Parts: sequence; structure tokens; C-alpha cells
Amino acid sequence: MMLPEACVANILAFTSPADALSSSEVSSVFRLAGDSDFVWGKFLPFDYQNIISQSTDHHRSFSSKKEIYRCLCDSLLIDNARKLFKINKFSGKISYILSARDISITYSDHASYWSWSNVSDSRFSESAELITTDRLEVKGKIQTGVLTPNTRYGAYLIMKVTKGAYGLDLVPAETSVLKSKSGQNNKNTTYLCCLDEKKQQMKRLFYGNREERMAMTVEAVGGDGKRREPKGRDDGWMEIELGEFETREGEDDEVNMSLTEVKGYQLKGGIVIDGIEVRPNC
Repeated sequence: MMLPEACVANILAFTSPADALSSSEVSSVFRLAGDSDFVWGKFLPFDYQNIISQSTDHHRSFSSKKEIYRCLCDSLLIDNARKLFKINKFSGKISYILSARDISITYSDHASYWSWSNVSDSRFSESAELITTDRLEVKGKIQTGVLTPNTRYGAYLIMKVTKGAYGLDLVPAETSVLKSKSGQNNKNTTYLCCLDEKKQQMKRLFYGNREERMAMTVEAVGGDGKRREPKGRDDGWMEIELGEFETREGEDDEVNMSLTEVKGYQLKGGIVIDGIEVRPNC
């Protein structure tokens, strides 16, 4: 005996987007129920209408809530194109990318230190390229209330290293992700570029044992002694993990994310910053 469509829709609403997407293969009743606004309304973020109203494509019309869901999976530029909002197709969990203009970069308003330009494969209209500085400080923040509750998140600096980069692998930078109210703090250290053995040998000849001494100083404030460095992404950029945090049901805490290298005092340049991504790690 076939279950009524409304009954099937009620069942699917308690599953996951992945289950609803695959339900169409069961029967025509499951396909109709799996396409219903009732089901997809359960999977959409509670404030999806506000999200769409903030987007650069806010005049777009939708024929169904399933279509809205698919649109959010493709990502939306919001907040005057300073942020990118996206949900995972199979879990419905929320991700954000804060653009370089939406985060704080020390001296980024000084043309002698940083250059702003459109990068061809960037998500945003501008990215920031470091010309030279001895003080690198990148900070961003986000409210847990705009994210999926009861989820472990990771924060990642999206960046590139130019061919003419220098001073990025001499001293590790410090990373931190801090929840203001709870005090949950995740600290670590990371290098700003990948290891190049030949360059390392030349720098040791030039700087002597300065690298080892500075690395020990940074490790003393929370580094785990393991070499951490940028990893490649599917979009052609690289990312540096800043840390992790957890969201809770009903909480609205401010999460402060940072990468700093201010203890080496050596000049560095040639890093391009696109923003900070906050995405579920599970």
C-alpha cells in the first residue's frame, strides 16, 4: 500500500537534504513529496529571506523553495558584496567567506604597504596584496548566531603567494580563534608559505640561527612544534587554518579569528589575501 504524499513529505522533512534529493528515485509519490515546499522549507536557513534580500541578486524570483535551496548552494554575494554565503548541498550547513575588505588588515590603507586590485579568480571585486611590512596582522570576526548550531567550524585564511614573495618562511606566524563569551580559544603557529629546502639553506647562511631562535619564541606561546603551512584548495587558491570552534543551540557569541607575525621584525611581502572562510568541519 502506497503512503499518501503528505505523509511522505512529513517523513522526508525529518531527514536530510541528501535524503530528500535521492528520494525521487523511490517512486513518483516520493519524487513529488521530495520536491514540495514543505520539505525544502525545513532545510532552508531560518533567515533565508533576509539573506536573499542582502544579495547582489535580490530581485531574482524563485518558483519553489527547492530552487531557493539550490541557489544558496551555489553561493550568494551579500552585504554589498563584502561577504559570500553558502550552504552545503547535502547537509544544509552554513558557510561564510569574509572578503579582504570585510576583515581588518593592519596598514592596508597605506599604499606603500598593501595594494588593492581585482584578481581574476577572486570571488570579490578586490583582494589585498602585501608589498612590504615587518608587522603582519589579519583579523576577522563573525557571530555564531548566523551559523549552523551544534556544529564544529574551522576558520581559514584564503591566500596566494606571489613569485616575488620574500620573508614568509623565516618565522612562523601565530593563529588564533577565540569565542568572546565562552573564552574558548584555539591557538597555533603556521608558516606563510610552503617549505623550499634550497631557499631555506640560503636563508640560514644569511640569517644564521635567527630562524631557530625566533621559532622557539613563538612555540613558547602555544605552538605545537609541528610545521604547519598553507594547503591547496580546489579553487586554485591556498588556505591557512586559523583554528576551530563549536556553535551551540541558542547561543550568539562573537568569534575572533586572527593571524599575526609581529615578532620576527623582518620585512616580508608577496602574499595575496582574498578573505577568511568559516565552514563546517563535520
